[in-house]
Amino acid sequence: MAIASAATSSQSATMAMSSSSKKKTLVVVQALMMATMSVAMLATAAGQPSPGTSTSTTTNLTLHNLCPYPVWPLVTANAGIPSIPTDADGDPVGRLAGHGEGLATLAFPRGTWSGRVVARTGCSTGDDDDDVVGRCATGDAPPVTVAQVSVGGPGGHAAYSVSLVDGFNVAVVVTPHGFPEGPRRCPSLGCAVDLAVDCPVGARAPGGGCGAGASEAAWFKARCPETRTNATDVEVTPQDCVKPGEIKVVFCPAHL
Repeated sequence: MAIASAATSSQSATMAMSSSSKKKTLVVVQALMMATMSVAMLATAAGQPSPGTSTSTTTNLTLHNLCPYPVWPLVTANAGIPSIPTDADGDPVGRLAGHGEGLATLAFPRGTWSGRVVARTGCSTGDDDDDVVGRCATGDAPPVTVAQVSVGGPGGHAAYSVSLVDGFNVAVVVTPHGFPEGPRRCPSLGCAVDLAVDCPVGARAPGGGCGAGASEAAWFKARCPETRTNATDVEVTPQDCVKPGEIKVVFCPAHL
């Protein structure tokens, strides 16, 4: 009976030790899980994206005027997209002097942004401030060249184009810059030719520029194949641009 009792006591002690080890293991596992969750929460609080989240690395929109005359760029965000002012006060882009002197850099907001850029010319301004724009000879309404830009797509994709659907008023080329891993099908697109010089007589606008019609669209495309001249048109050169650090819109690039 004593031997049996000793065996029973030994088994009980072993079971108690086993139960204690399991509890200690469970506590360690729970502690590790809590630590992992804390690290994840800290990373999120620090602004680090979660796996699968799309973020934009395209930070700047640069506007450079190489025309022999000043332009007043109009940057318009698409509906529901925040505007991109030039400074902390929210002031819009003002007058850009000609001959390469006019240069402005705007910061894209975090996330997705899309909008249009138009170079207005011949604008009336305030007596004491050239940045206060009144009526403009071109760029207020068609005919007008439109640069379209979209950044912050899935995986950091960016898309851009130059549209002559509404006609032509200023030569424009869009070029991405600053690639962290080398360029990936990010061509320069647009029209470097001053189409207003040889514009058909019937399409010439009173304030300057060249209006868009069926025949003019075909003529635009022949002269500037890297533009879009109707709703379904695309450029000759394909694009698949990922994570450019900067999108540069150049007015009158032929004057380089």
